[in-house]
Amino acid sequence: MNTIYAKSLQKIIFGIVILLSINTFGQDLPVSLTPQEKLLMKDYYFNNDTKGYSVPPSSKVRSAAEWEEIDALIVTWTSYTPVIREIVRNAVNECKVYIVCSDSNSVKTYLTAGNISLTNVKYVIAPFNTVWVRDYSANNVYTNDVDSLLLVDWTYNRPRPKDDTLARTLTKFTGLPLYEMTQTPNKLVATGGNYMSDGLGTAFASKLILNDNALGGGYNQNLTEAQIDTLAKKYLGIHRYIKFETLPFDEIHHIDMHMKLLDEETILVGQYPNDSADGPQIEANLQYLLANHLSVFGTPYRVVRMPMPPKIGTNNYPPYSSYFTYTNGVFVNKTFLYPTYYTQYDTIAQHIYEKNLPGYNVVGIDCNSTISSSGAIHCITHCIASNDPLLIVHQPVKDTVSFTGQLFVEVKAMIKHRSGISHAKLHYVFNDFLIDSLDMLPIPGQPDYYKANIPLYIPVKNTVLTNYKYYITAEANSGKKQCRPITAPTGFWSFKFNQPNGINENKTNDTQVQLGSIYPNPASAVTCIPVETTKEIAATIELFDMIGEKVQTIYEGKIPSGNKNFFINATDLRKGVYFVKLSTKEYSVSQKLVVK
Repeated sequence: MNTIYAKSLQKIIFGIVILLSINTFGQDLPVSLTPQEKLLMKDYYFNNDTKGYSVPPSSKVRSAAEWEEIDALIVTWTSYTPVIREIVRNAVNECKVYIVCSDSNSVKTYLTAGNISLTNVKYVIAPFNTVWVRDYSANNVYTNDVDSLLLVDWTYNRPRPKDDTLARTLTKFTGLPLYEMTQTPNKLVATGGNYMSDGLGTAFASKLILNDNALGGGYNQNLTEAQIDTLAKKYLGIHRYIKFETLPFDEIHHIDMHMKLLDEETILVGQYPNDSADGPQIEANLQYLLANHLSVFGTPYRVVRMPMPPKIGTNNYPPYSSYFTYTNGVFVNKTFLYPTYYTQYDTIAQHIYEKNLPGYNVVGIDCNSTISSSGAIHCITHCIASNDPLLIVHQPVKDTVSFTGQLFVEVKAMIKHRSGISHAKLHYVFNDFLIDSLDMLPIPGQPDYYKANIPLYIPVKNTVLTNYKYYITAEANSGKKQCRPITAPTGFWSFKFNQPNGINENKTNDTQVQLGSIYPNPASAVTCIPVETTKEIAATIELFDMIGEKVQTIYEGKIPSGNKNFFINATDLRKGVYFVKLSTKEYSVSQKLVVK
């Protein structure tokens, strides 16, 4: 009895010490373990009780990607409030913002003083230890890809008991079911900054996930990699869990400090100069990925390099500086927020994000105050995904399309909603003029897949490359609407059509004949086509539509020397883009005509 009493008393004392330590230093705790926390780890009592479901979901599940629609962004109101205020300022225009706090009145006062609208702000009164909500909030998971939204929580790899209960508070606040990986044999120790999902069954992490769950890892775990993968599959719908070697100088080993998924096949990767800091290991990890894994589309991942900035005023990188990074950003529907530090490198990061996230409102927020604690924007935000998702998945057409004999490019997409799809459309633009919207039709034998063909224009004899832009919209039977990219029509995918070598048949004109500027253009009625010749010449003037089909022959015969006007009536034509082609035996030229 004395032994049992002594052990029980020891647990109580350690629990009190933990709570006192965390409450004393809570607001200033970094992402990493503090020396005090390391001392407490051996005897820290991780929550083994459960308030949600202790078994996996019975349905097939899918872990949402960060670029999908969200209903709310989550922040914890404690330290770094100037940074959090700027996050709220930009997020309230996109979705609700859930602020985890102990006193909503002080938060309201602070936000109001900063001229921030409170319309979309909701206050979650809950206990907490730290600001790093990415690491301890719950994950968003859908049953059957797009059906019910669930919250899935794991055991947080920090001795911060209040943080580790936020998921339970959120399930009460939102009414969403909670599934917990907190009880053996389904217990998994993890952290949100070391988890990224492509939304289609692939996830990425550093091997911290293996170390934390191994025997002797400090968390009373003894899981193999296969067992970890099984838990990720059952609870998160992860069928391929790609794990990278940890980095020498990143103390926390969270992948969000040096990489970011921008879409299903694009990875933003931090880059250091001259093999400095963690650059060599990051590059080795990247080459491992490219050599051993393809994207969910079965093609190589697209890699975007992002320069990692040195400490301001120096050329110092880790371990001789804090872990300054631009990859630690977050999607908030049509806005993307990322950390900034100083102009010299910030402008480069802004350009890279704008180039690779077309149409997004890309906003930088100064994180000089947070980065010394090993965290930035992604670390201090989390989200609640859409409770009514309309999923559109599409692999964009590659940058340049070469002529292969087909006069179209096939655009294919997976489009799903729990009520079914009413209709889907492909909208495309040619050389900066809106051309058409095409119905995307179901593909026989491929449930949830739709396609449409973008016609390729060939008759332009004096153009080698033509530019196309496009996006996809869909409406569910319930009336729910969505587009992809989510920023469309401001944002879109684009490609160039490289016409075959034989297309440009122009020969030297020797100024014998010239096609003047057609007017009015855009046209809606009688339209004039001016032609100038230096001598009488046999010529043909034809009108083609966008797919290269001849609409009419405007004139065929000899054109006398001098200036002559030819006419068409645009009222007889369907709205869209056409091309007027003037041809002689030795020469041809085309000019675009828009009919409105």
